[in-house]
Amino acid sequence: MISVVILGAGNVGTHLVKAVQAAENLNLIQWYSRNPKAIKFPIKDIEFCHDLDRLKLADVYIIAVSDKAISDLSKQLPFENRLVVHTSGSVAMKQLDMKHRRGVFYPLQTFSLTSEVAFSEVPFCIETMQKEDSKFLKTLASEMGSPSYMINTEQRQALHLSAVFINNFTNQLYRIAHELSDFKNINFDVLKPLILETAKKVQTISPYNAQTGPAKRNDKVTINQHLRTLESHPEYQSIYELLTKSIKNTHGFKKL
Repeated sequence: MISVVILGAGNVGTHLVKAVQAAENLNLIQWYSRNPKAIKFPIKDIEFCHDLDRLKLADVYIIAVSDKAISDLSKQLPFENRLVVHTSGSVAMKQLDMKHRRGVFYPLQTFSLTSEVAFSEVPFCIETMQKEDSKFLKTLASEMGSPSYMINTEQRQALHLSAVFINNFTNQLYRIAHELSDFKNINFDVLKPLILETAKKVQTISPYNAQTGPAKRNDKVTINQHLRTLESHPEYQSIYELLTKSIKNTHGFKKL
C-alpha cells in the first residue's frame, strides 16, 4: 500500500484526492491546505491538515498549489530526504528544495471542480532526480489507472505551452463562438457536433491535414463577409484576422 499526502485544495489537488481515494492500493493519509475554507469538496475518511508541522510520514508528498507557491511550500516542509513532487507543467524540478528527493508528477489534462475526470485519460509526465523514484511514480500513476511518460523539464514546458494552445486558447474561441451564436438567438448545441468532430479528426490525421475552411482555400469573399459581420466586435475581428493569416501562411497563401 502506497501512502500519499496531497498538499493543495485547488482543481488539481481535489481531483488527485478523488483519484487516490478510488485506487485500491493507494492510501491517502492526509490532505493539506493552509486555508481550511479552500477544501470545497469534503471527502469521507480523509484526515484534513492545516499545519505543516502535523504532516505524517508518507511515501510521497504531492504539491498541487499555484506555480508561484511551489518553491516556498517545499522549503517550509518540516522534513528532508523524502520524496516530494509537484504537479506543474511549467515549473522546473529544481525549484523544489534540495533537502528533498525531488520529482515532477504532472497530469496533462484540464481540471475543473465541477467536472469529473477519468484518470485513465490523464497521462502523467514524470521527472525525478533518482531512478528508483521514477519507477515509484510510474507505479503510482498506474495504480490511478493512468499512463505515464518520462519527460524532462524542457520537454514538459513545451508540452505545457502546447496544452495552452490546445485547451485554453481553444476554449476561448468556443466562448467567442458561444457569444456570437447567442447574439443571433442560436442554440450553441447546434455547434457541439462540430466541436466533437474536429477533436475526433486529429486522433487519426495530423492537424495540418485536418484543416478546412475559408482561410485554407483562400476564399476571399467569405473571409471579407465574416470581417464585415465582426465590425461591431473589433477584438474578435482582430482574432479572426490573426488566425486567418496564420492558416493562410501555413497552407501557402501569404496575403489576407
